[in-house]
This record gives sequence, structure tokens and C-alpha cells, in this order.
Amino acid sequence: MTTPDLAPTATPHIFGNAVLIVVDIQGGTDTVQLGDGGIPHMGGAVERRPKVRRTIDLARQAAIPIVWIQEVHKRSLVDIGRELDGAEGPHCIEGDDDTEIAAWLDPRPEEFVIRKRRYSAFFGTELEIVLKAFKAETLLLVGGLTDVCIHYTAVDAHQHDYRVRVLRDCVGGSSQAAHDAALTAIEYLQRDALVTADEVGEWLENRIAIA
Repeated sequence: MTTPDLAPTATPHIFGNAVLIVVDIQGGTDTVQLGDGGIPHMGGAVERRPKVRRTIDLARQAAIPIVWIQEVHKRSLVDIGRELDGAEGPHCIEGDDDTEIAAWLDPRPEEFVIRKRRYSAFFGTELEIVLKAFKAETLLLVGGLTDVCIHYTAVDAHQHDYRVRVLRDCVGGSSQAAHDAALTAIEYLQRDALVTADEVGEWLENRIAIA
């Protein structure tokens, strides 16, 4: 059943059925650096954890579906494509501890965990089938990297005509500058795309209260 829209003046402008998408919060997110053969990250990951955790907990209480995205590549790198042409070294190798969803998170059996081989969570995955099953209209994005997988997933969501809401304090980029530039680019596509964890949390709490 489609959920009621927020009032036009309210934030975070979530319309219809919402789905929370947790993008690539994997075991090494807090620590891996490019020099380790992985990916550079801006600081603040540990500080973002409580906001991400609270958003997930409230989404479950509010009966908002959660979809988990996990980037995975074969150790032979046969499936990594052009990802090594840029700043990133080999990463998200199948079987490595750093590739598993972070230990402080807890996907449930009834929640979808979608593996991807490219940056966008839509590219070559079943995400669109899952979103259609949920009759999704607004997608809430948390995770990383803001300038890579969040950005490209948001762009593809936009081109599939979803409303995109990126929780700007629940995402982190490869650097502060790259993070800021990606958020600017996302907001260019959808003027209401950038929200905060508190705004979404208030919306979720209101849903829980009237359930």
C-alpha cells in the first residue's frame, strides 16, 4: 500500500513508498587506504556509524524495506573491468574479511543483499526487480563512497525516475573535496536530494507513531 506523502513544506520530502539502500558499508570501510591496495576514504566513518545504525533501526520499526549493497570481485579480477584505471587499487575481493558487510551491521534473512561488480547498484544487478516488488518511489541512500558508488547509484536511480534522498551525514567520500563535489552534482539532478539523518529520523518516528 502506498504511504501518504509528506506535506509540501515538510522535510525530507519523501513521497510514496520509501526504501533504504545501504551501499557498500563493508568490513574495511573505516580503515582501508589506497596504500594498502584498497580505496582512500575521508575521515569520520566511526562518527557516522551511530547515525547509520539509528536510521536502519528506525526504518525497520517503521516497516521501511532495507536493501543492502555489497561490491564483490573475484580474486583473479576477471570481473573488475575498468575500475583499476583510476585511483583505486584491487578491492572488495571475494573471501576477504574487508569485503564482508561490516560487523556492526546485521542484514536480516528477509532483507535483500545484492552483490554488484560495478559502482552503480543498478548496473547488472537485480536491484530494479527488488524495487519494483516494493513499489518504491523514494530511495534513501547511506554508505559510500559518496563520489563513486553513492553518486552513480543516485544518477541511475534518477534516470529510472525514482526520487533520491542522500543522507549527507551518513555518507563518506574518497576525500572531503570529492564528497562535497558529488553532493553538489546529486543536488543538481534533484533539488531536494540532500537530507540529514535527523530529518529522515523524524519522518520515520512519525510513521512509527501513527502505525
